Amino acid sequence: MNLSKYMRRPSCEVRIGRVTIGGGHPVAVQSMINTDTNDTEASAAQIERIDCAGGKIVRLTAQGRREGENLANIVRRVREDGFSTAIVADIHFLPEVAAVAAQYVDKVRINPGNYRTEHGEFEALIARCRERGVALRIGVNHGSLAKRVFDAWGDTPQGMVVSAMEFLRACRAQDFDQVVVSMKSSNTRVMVAAYRLLVEAMDAEDMHYPIHLGVTEAGNGIEGRIKSAVGIGALLADGIGDTIRVSLTEAPENEIPVAELLVKHFADRPGEFPVRHPERYSPTEYRRRTDVQVPLVHSEPHDGFRVIEAVSGNPTAELRAAILNLDTPEPVMVKRRYEEASLETLAVKAAADLGVLLLDGLADGIWLEAPGFTQEQIRDVELMILQAARVRFSQTEYIACPSCGRTLYDIEKTLADIKARTSHLKNLRIGVMGCIVNGPGEMADADYGYVGAAPGRITLYKGRTVVERNIPQEEALDRLVGLIRANGDWVEP
Repeated sequence: MNLSKYMRRPSCEVRIGRVTIGGGHPVAVQSMINTDTNDTEASAAQIERIDCAGGKIVRLTAQGRREGENLANIVRRVREDGFSTAIVADIHFLPEVAAVAAQYVDKVRINPGNYRTEHGEFEALIARCRERGVALRIGVNHGSLAKRVFDAWGDTPQGMVVSAMEFLRACRAQDFDQVVVSMKSSNTRVMVAAYRLLVEAMDAEDMHYPIHLGVTEAGNGIEGRIKSAVGIGALLADGIGDTIRVSLTEAPENEIPVAELLVKHFADRPGEFPVRHPERYSPTEYRRRTDVQVPLVHSEPHDGFRVIEAVSGNPTAELRAAILNLDTPEPVMVKRRYEEASLETLAVKAAADLGVLLLDGLADGIWLEAPGFTQEQIRDVELMILQAARVRFSQTEYIACPSCGRTLYDIEKTLADIKARTSHLKNLRIGVMGCIVNGPGEMADADYGYVGAAPGRITLYKGRTVVERNIPQEEALDRLVGLIRANGDWVEP
């Protein structure tokens, strides 16, 4: 008989400056600045604000050689100000910039979609990292796989794993173990499946590298926090994850309290729950347990549903075991009572506890009991969790990047403006991306896309197809609305 319980996946230690992750250390939280990497003062100040908020690992983009070289000045300023923050360089498109960044920072993150292992450039980067004790993150992103991987595997979790394992094997061949790996997506189902498949593949080859968790382009507000909590919480509940980032389209320091809440929520989950029918559950293959096509919230008629309430300190494991132990296939509504005073805290904890049961097709409805909040507030949170788990869409979904030094416009204000015009629409996904790095690839699921093309210029997409290129930003929102109208997806508010 199997047991459903909480137990962290063992991983080796990786040192990122003065921060150590893996090896039984507490899950570390981190963020990414959104200032221009050429602006030393602004970049250092934002790194320090994140550190003061509790984020001891901070990432910043280095999109070109100039930005890569200026990392030296930023690191120097942060150290002069008395901060020991672990500083990470994020590299896209230009592999040679990673070698420049490795001279100055504590960790380098690369996208393997921009490298080839057979030409020696990756091995050269490993050698450069080894010289200074610099860690390396193999950061695979859904939507930006190398063409050769995409052609063979498509834009799939399996393709993401193939991409990661190629580079992890190259690290092992070089006897380099200061490696972290991530498998990010804005689609929580893809993200969770990719990480689970990665762990299977790593275990099969006796690899124990630490894992960085994150849902890309989660958006902002309660919705962004719930989406991140569903994806990250699903994996933390499995014991997967050594460091996390909650990506929000807000000031970067706002991400830290949410990440810390998730870490604390999963720090110690008691209890073992016997599972009589483990064959009914596959964590890497989505299939619904029943024929319920539209999962419900508790205020909707749910006659014929079995209500199962979690009462232990490990609600995910308790509910998973209870559902798998049922002898009959009736629909299940999972219930949990929360005594939180903050709606945000309630939303994050509930999404982390229950979202995975919806993601995995085990639950058919959700019931939150939370004294102090109105039924309307609770219903809104329940619907957001269903949407974040991708089992029921009740409002427009925004795939919005958190912005970084590559962002070409004020994305926080723009997202607010786009929401004001389009939030009444149903069953639509709109990508709001700061630059071409994140769009169109990482908004692969979006119906429409609004992507920074140059300062003050926007490119609009229908799916992955460019519809209008390099239009003035002051015209872009009206043209986006016009594009939605022209395709028959607009309804009047």
